[in-house]
Amino acid sequence: MRFDFTVRLSAALVFVHEHQTHRYADDVTVDLRDTSTYPRLPNERLYLQP
Repeated sequence: MRFDFTVRLSAALVFVHEHQTHRYADDVTVDLRDTSTYPRLPNERLYLQP
């Protein structure tokens, strides 16, 4: 199942690192194109500080 969210770059980097470290997801992709139609990542603020 695919989920698309928009998030600040700093939070995205922490999110991707955590998911690579703990293998929560098989695939995480960061897309730098216009994501204005996507909802915000739930609990994004948790990923703003490592």
